Amino acid sequence: MNSSFSWDLYNMAPIVGIVRGLSLSKVKKIAKVYAEADFFTIEVTMNTPNALKIIEMLRNDFSNLNVGAGTVCTVTDLQNALNAGAQFIVTPIIDEEVINICVSKEIPIFPGAYTPSEIYKAWSLGASAVKIFPATQLGTRYIKDVLSPLDTIKLLPTGGVNENNIASFFEVGAVGVGMGSSLLNKDLIDSDDFEGLLNHFKKIKNKIVPFLSK
Repeated sequence: MNSSFSWDLYNMAPIVGIVRGLSLSKVKKIAKVYAEADFFTIEVTMNTPNALKIIEMLRNDFSNLNVGAGTVCTVTDLQNALNAGAQFIVTPIIDEEVINICVSKEIPIFPGAYTPSEIYKAWSLGASAVKIFPATQLGTRYIKDVLSPLDTIKLLPTGGVNENNIASFFEVGAVGVGMGSSLLNKDLIDSDDFEGLLNHFKKIKNKIVPFLSK
């Protein structure tokens, strides 16, 4: 089991699939299809029941995935996530202590930010990329406008990214996106239609293929 986050795998499909509120058995089935679709980076939110067990399962059973913890708000959350095997951390807020610990341990961290000042602060603290949330409230024009003066900062829009608009976020300079229910389609999962889920994943992957060769 590789303990380190793989940027090579991430860059092959710069989408962070967000698992929230799903059972361990469902996540195991989803992860199998996720890997088959050549997606490699998956986040389990810490407010998901049995989140730590899910992270442990993913690390043990899917060596080709980057497995991370999301909704990490405290140092206690962080330590629990790392003990479970999380390879990267996503936060909805800027917590300097959490960021500093991750930077010191060379663990990729994607802190959540909204305003230009928050974005710059998160990046200055050592963020691997800054999660812009909620992305659809701000839109692609906001991403473009922020990157005009802050063009060295890597942005990861999250919240409302879907099959229809995902390409537009890459067009304006995002280095990746976070996707929850729009990627992990609830109807397909609830009906155990994992073939349909695989096709859904492939459609989304095809939307970003033109940007992967740049």
